[in-house]
Parts: sequence; C-alpha cells; structure tokens
Amino acid sequence: MFDNKSIKFMKEMMEAFGPSGFEREVNKLYKKHMTPYADEVITDKLGSVGFVAKGSDDRPRVLITGHTDEVGFIVSSLTEEGYLTFNQLGGWFDQVLLGQRVVIRGNKGDVHGIIASKPPHVLTEEERKKVVEKKDMFIDIGATSRQEAEECGLKVGDPVVPYSTFQLIQNGKVAMGKAFDDRIGAFVIAEAIKRMKGQKITHPNTVYGVATVQEEVGLRGATTIAHVVDPDVAIILEVDIAGDVPGIKPQDAQSKMGKGPSLLTYDAGMIPNQPFKEWVIDVAKQCQIPLQLSQMKGGRTDGAPIHMSRAGCPTVVISVPTRHIHSHSGLLSLKDTENTVRLVIELIKRLDAKTVEDFTAL
Repeated sequence: MFDNKSIKFMKEMMEAFGPSGFEREVNKLYKKHMTPYADEVITDKLGSVGFVAKGSDDRPRVLITGHTDEVGFIVSSLTEEGYLTFNQLGGWFDQVLLGQRVVIRGNKGDVHGIIASKPPHVLTEEERKKVVEKKDMFIDIGATSRQEAEECGLKVGDPVVPYSTFQLIQNGKVAMGKAFDDRIGAFVIAEAIKRMKGQKITHPNTVYGVATVQEEVGLRGATTIAHVVDPDVAIILEVDIAGDVPGIKPQDAQSKMGKGPSLLTYDAGMIPNQPFKEWVIDVAKQCQIPLQLSQMKGGRTDGAPIHMSRAGCPTVVISVPTRHIHSHSGLLSLKDTENTVRLVIELIKRLDAKTVEDFTAL
C-alpha cells in the first residue's frame, strides 16, 4: 500500500487549485514530484505535462493519461450588490451546489465564498417545489457592493473551485475529497512510474505518463498530447461511477467501491480495442488482481480522441470506482487505487512490440 510520502502527495494533488483551463498549479506540483523519476519531461502547448520512462525499446510507445483538471466555475459578472454570477467548467448537477463553499482565485489571491440563491423564506409555496437552477444561483463573498468585490481583486473570467479538504476515513481505507476525477488517475501514473524506477522493473517499450488538461470541457489536452507522443497503444486512467449507492440500477453503473479497478467495455466516446481489452482481462487474472467490467453510456474520456489519433491507437480505459464524482466531495478506496497501480505496472511489463501488433492484426 501507499507510504506516507505517497499519501502526502495525493493530498497535495487533490487540494490543489485547477479547474479546466487553469491547471498550471497542479501540473507544476505534478512536474516537481515526477521529474526525479523521469528520463525526460515533455509538454504540449495546451498545458499537459508528461514523463518518459525508457525501457529496452523505443517502440511501442505506451501513452498513459490521467487528466488533472477538476470541474469548477468561471466568474461571468459582478453585480452592483457585490455578488458573483458564474458559468460552469465541466458538468455540474444543480442540486449539489447550493450552500457549498468555493474558492475564487483573483489577482490579489484567493477569496472564499458560498453558492447561494434567493432564500426559501421569501419563495412562494409553488416556487419551493421547484429545483433551483444554476442560472438562478450566485456566489456570495460577503461584499455589499461591486466596488468591494473589485477591491478583493476579482473580475470577470476568474476561476472558481469547490472548497474541500482531503482526508482519510474508515481507518485509513477510504479517501474523501475533491478532484478525484481525475487526479487519482494522474496519481496512479506517478506511483507506477516511481515504483518501476525504484524497483528497477524492466519493460520492453517506452512509457509516456501524461497529466492532461481540459478534459472536462472537451477532451482537449488528450488531443494535443497524442499528436506529440504518436503512441502505439494507450491506457486511460480514470474514475468510474461507483454503482453501489441507493437508487442506482446494475445496468446503469456496474462497478462497486472496494471491489477492484474497472475496465470500461463501452462509453459514449470509445469502444475499446477488443483484443487489447481481452488481454487486460487475462493479465489481471494471471496476476490475481480483481477487475470489474463496466460501461458508461453517458460520458467520455481521454480515450475518445486518442484512439482516433493519426492512423488510430488501440486504447483501453481503466478506472478507480468513485462515489459522488462532480461534487464537492467524493469517496474512493485506497485498496482499489493500489490494485490499479499494480495492474498498470503488470501491463507495462508485458506490452512488447509483438503483443501490440497483435491488437490490430487481421
């Protein structure tokens, strides 16, 4: 399992400020942590940062991604009364927003506030029955005028993220916090490369572990980094929607927290390469690593643009089942995360040129 240094890094990653388009803080933190373990550091011009782990051969090139942007907001106006209106960066469910604390990054530093709306005491009985929509919400920073808000260093275009601290619960078995979607994927990449270097694990390929940007607003960093790397095969590390919560039917979300990583067999943006998918299942069985099969009919991952890059790239998505994604606080199992790291390492050890060629052989 993870040592104190790794848990400290996980905490720093999750608490870092980095909504879509504003990932610089978290990716600089990631770069600082990963550079000692990398043979080379690469970037694209959108903000993604990657780390090369050279094996015995240049090819195949194995691209492994985890996006570091989190769902957040962007200030759309300052009202005369000193409130902030906002647009969303990534997908938000209206009902998880009201009463939640947020952090706005202005040019004088961070400003704290809460998401609010017209109080229920002044609503009609009919209005109380309706769900308050995002368009009717605002951020209250405690100001009483536009001038006061501006004096705090705030303006249109400033980014906003949930205020949520990281902690371990259930005797250290479960992590709770924000931004697991998908910094846990980036964390798995970091841990896998670090262990491979530390244990001098050989691999017949070159690994490109990349923290991608702007996934939540259109899979943008994945598109540009695939052009930079020119991969032969790709593994996307993500979170999966844990279906073990009240009200979810098995056909809507198959994976359960604590039962191992999941392998997506279908999502709205990609049908995985079938020989690659079956190979992952076989490797997991051989190594006695629990693996769940899952689908996500309503979402896409970095795999969507990567599997269609250049002439095409065999791609799979491996995920850590996570409860309550796209909210202020999610929950995930450290055991699932550990098994994801183990699986990624075992896959890298076996991805030689012949194996990768067989994924697309007819």
